[in-house]
Amino acid sequence: MPVKEREKIPPEKYTTLVRSDFWFRDGNIVIIAGSAAFKVHRGQLERHSEVFSDLFSLPQPDNPELVDGCPCVELQDSPSDVFYFLSALYDGLYFKKPRSSDFPAVAAVLRLSSKYLVEHLRQHCLARLTCDWPTRLVDWDTRERRCTDETGRYVPRDFCAHPILVIELALDMNLPAILPAALYDLSRYGPSKIMSGTTSPITAYERVVIRQTNSPLPPFEKPVRLSRELLCRTLRGREATQHYMARFIAKELHCRSPAVDCLNRTGEKGDNPSRSCHESFYFIMLNILRSVGGIACGRDADPLYTLIQAAEMLSRTDFSDGQRQCGLKLCQPCKADFAEATAKAREEVWSLLPQWFGFVESDKRDSLLDLD
Repeated sequence: MPVKEREKIPPEKYTTLVRSDFWFRDGNIVIIAGSAAFKVHRGQLERHSEVFSDLFSLPQPDNPELVDGCPCVELQDSPSDVFYFLSALYDGLYFKKPRSSDFPAVAAVLRLSSKYLVEHLRQHCLARLTCDWPTRLVDWDTRERRCTDETGRYVPRDFCAHPILVIELALDMNLPAILPAALYDLSRYGPSKIMSGTTSPITAYERVVIRQTNSPLPPFEKPVRLSRELLCRTLRGREATQHYMARFIAKELHCRSPAVDCLNRTGEKGDNPSRSCHESFYFIMLNILRSVGGIACGRDADPLYTLIQAAEMLSRTDFSDGQRQCGLKLCQPCKADFAEATAKAREEVWSLLPQWFGFVESDKRDSLLDLD
């Protein structure tokens, strides 16, 4: 039974309860969660939840304990979760523009809509989580574009919650599908930042408490860190992404053979046909190594992004030969050949994430090993 009738307690005990913003004068039932009270409408709860409907159909005691003239029930849930849940029931769950600050509401409503069988809210929350932590590469690319602001800055924490919070929720709610993307996102931080963790965000209900108690400082933030097992899993996955890029560089760029139909094979004289294409691939390799080495701040452990940059170099014309801006001196067949290689590599990276982060067992670290 997810809820229970409150036992007989002296009425003065109720005076310490925090009355939330959900305190309707015409409400006919008081929900108590921890130190919070919510005076709401029984019919609204019954309409959306079979659990509440069944609860309220049970026979009531002859002399029930009343709060503000209404019977009360106690939920074994956090006040913040109940606040967001009631807000979703009364006002809906709408986000004009997805922001990371939405996460406390999404997490809370997901927990209680799953517990109290409010399916439409549950599906709405799952859709939002899947949008931020997708299972398909094309959706991840859409998410990454959304996390880039108007000036071109990559600011994922403005739009998506910290991945440690998402990992914690996914494990608690048994949502394995979003874990590979969340762990990949986390693995792009440096090891020390991964270990330091994050803090839990202040919720809307906690702001109500701060306002009512005139608290000068938010006392609710607390550190959130990965367990030792998840920390090791994340760092091993991070190492796997770096190994993959090293193998990609060795196989696809270091002394790369030109395309079979390379236009420079016969267009250049001397002992080094296709020299222009060889030099261009060497230039791409140097730039990728800089990225992997950390010069691309914040994206040095992001093979999906690095591979996009490698492919974009094929069409850029802002390089310099010492005198003027120019593009790479690659022939079109070699460009097409390398673009296909990077596209296949990105698909492979995405498919290997569950294996790299320990969700799928395999005897092979990744398929590039078989192609060496």
